Amino acid sequence: MADTIVCRFVSMIFHSDATSFSVGRFQLFEVEERQIIVTGYYPHLESDTLYRCTGEYVEHPRYGMQFKTEKVERVLASDEDSLIRFLSGPLFPGIGKKFAATMVQVLGNDLLDQIKENASVLDLIPKMTEKRKKSILDGLKASENQLEKTISFLSSHGLGIRNIMRLDRIYGEKALEIITANPYRMIDEVDGIGFQTADKLAISLGFDEHEPVRIEACLVSVVMEMCMTSGDSYVSYEAVRPALEKKLGFSVEEFDEILFSTLSRGLLEHEEGRIYHHSQMNAERQIALFTSTFPLVPLEPYDPVQYMQELSLFQDSIAIHYDQKQIEAIDSFFDHDLTILTGGPGTGKTTVVRGMVNLFRQLYPDRMIACCAPTGRAAKRLAELTKVECQTIHSPLKWDLETNSFGINEETPLSLDCLIIDEFSMVDAYLFAALCKASSQIKKIVIIGDENQLPSVGPGCVLKDLIDSTLFPVIRLQTIFRQKEGSDVISLAHAIQKRNVDELKYSGDVAFFECSQYDVKQLVIQIVQSALDKGYQLSDIQLLACKYSGVAGIDRLNNALQECFNPYDPLKKQWKVGHRVFRENDKILQLKNQVDDDIYNGDIGLLVEVIEPEEDFRHQARLIVDFDGNFVEYTSETFSNMTHAYCISVHKSQGSEYPIVILPIVNEASFMLQRRLIYTAVSRAKKSLVLLGSRELFEKAVLKEEKTLRHTTLCERMIKMNKERIFPMD
Repeated sequence: MADTIVCRFVSMIFHSDATSFSVGRFQLFEVEERQIIVTGYYPHLESDTLYRCTGEYVEHPRYGMQFKTEKVERVLASDEDSLIRFLSGPLFPGIGKKFAATMVQVLGNDLLDQIKENASVLDLIPKMTEKRKKSILDGLKASENQLEKTISFLSSHGLGIRNIMRLDRIYGEKALEIITANPYRMIDEVDGIGFQTADKLAISLGFDEHEPVRIEACLVSVVMEMCMTSGDSYVSYEAVRPALEKKLGFSVEEFDEILFSTLSRGLLEHEEGRIYHHSQMNAERQIALFTSTFPLVPLEPYDPVQYMQELSLFQDSIAIHYDQKQIEAIDSFFDHDLTILTGGPGTGKTTVVRGMVNLFRQLYPDRMIACCAPTGRAAKRLAELTKVECQTIHSPLKWDLETNSFGINEETPLSLDCLIIDEFSMVDAYLFAALCKASSQIKKIVIIGDENQLPSVGPGCVLKDLIDSTLFPVIRLQTIFRQKEGSDVISLAHAIQKRNVDELKYSGDVAFFECSQYDVKQLVIQIVQSALDKGYQLSDIQLLACKYSGVAGIDRLNNALQECFNPYDPLKKQWKVGHRVFRENDKILQLKNQVDDDIYNGDIGLLVEVIEPEEDFRHQARLIVDFDGNFVEYTSETFSNMTHAYCISVHKSQGSEYPIVILPIVNEASFMLQRRLIYTAVSRAKKSLVLLGSRELFEKAVLKEEKTLRHTTLCERMIKMNKERIFPMD
């Protein structure tokens, strides 16, 4: 049976005028928004236009997963299309696209008016059940009056139902009036709607591509995109104009006037030739202000005699005696309001945190202390190692996914006295600024992170800026304490960090198999099978890769490992989402934070049950994933939040440790390979590390720094506001 995908044409990679054979890059629509290669015989297509492709997914031995199409048709918007999209949306559970199409075919395009006038017309539709009838009537009741008009109108212009419901929540009954007057205002007022979505609506409404309001919106979008791509908190004045004109496709003669308009409305900010998106400037200012005034009220002094007694008792209780640097870290924690603790794997950071927490509770029994980390896995790992309750940063801040806002802030701050933040290298400026806003009652903070790991995914390099400012005591743990399983991995990680190629050793817990990138897939399967034969579970083994596409990319390796270790079985249920097949017993990776479900970006679970639409009282597919005892349900609304986890990116692995890590080092990812990424990947291995590919490429990567360091002004901003509070570096 042929597959059908709806996708937006991005660019042509290859086209033969003689045969019309084409290889194009498309973006999947409403499923994952991921790009995919489509091959087949089709003409040149219009960019940024929706097409329906019919064919099948195939795995190319060199280029990975592709879609081989037999037919390419342009998707045309019509009243019929919008009705089907409306009736098959989440307001009408159990009414899929096929049944919605049948309804339109039987009753016509005015079926909504017919149903409202006389609900019995639903009985004319074949296979209509009482459940479906109730779903339709309940859905129509929930979408009465203006909301129904808004949904019908906007869905006919290509907006998805989820975004439409966001618009209704923010704008209410005036949604249609506000949006049709200026669709571009949605970009700054509705989280989740970017320039592309707003522009698509505006163009369909007849807005001219040269209208100033469009160019202004594009300019703001370009600045944010450039920051997200580079990790910088600003862009240079000289770089903005060419980037804007490239995106628009025409020259902007009135650039300075457009820029001035965005500055006057506060969407962008200008400072000494630097252009900031307002969110990044606000984040830097918030952090600088917080560090200059922290704490508003310090903790009362502790009893030094009791401190020494409790420290001695605690060391005896855990049968470990801290070295001089570890004692220095604990001393700094009690002597300073904000302390930074950094160090590589095996240097005893978590053991120090246990001491900090235990002593704090003894010296300040009436004070509240809490630990947090950027991801769920990092928080769980810290809790297991320190025996202290730990949450994600987003959880106590009550983050709202729909609005990207925090319920805990300066008006309702955290009720804490001391906060310990682990894996801080992953924290970007926006998240730390939100935490600062909510921390007015906190009197002591400890920041823990490995300064040699990858920086945050979002803009900024907050840990580096805090250290470089020399405003706070920085304790660097360098002695390696772990002398059992995994010690060879730790030694390798430290040799990488020191850029010492001569000390790179591939023995004991570390193995290096040199091979071609085309042999990686088969070698990975053999290594995983060998580990399983030795008694390891699939959950103990984590394959990491640098990029998604390619012969040794994440997508292909995920597919290969699923086929080998969780193949098709008539006794196992499965469900197809885009080109991915989710099968019971699959290893699943969470891609976005879902605070209400207590799962976060980077969490890994097991798919334990697939419920097909005909088995569900709501007639919709549901996938149940077990995240270490936390069972989470996914539906069509959240399928895009999950993917396979047999192989994940190095970035997604941050904050986690795995007994066995397998890492391909291949030519197709050579442009991404550099010391910080290699170090981060290697340090994820708790017991064993297996490297595959080119040893020469690996050693070159160890010596290779990032091409460009991130540009921020946070360090200078903090120094300017903290002149009188400078501590010497250790």
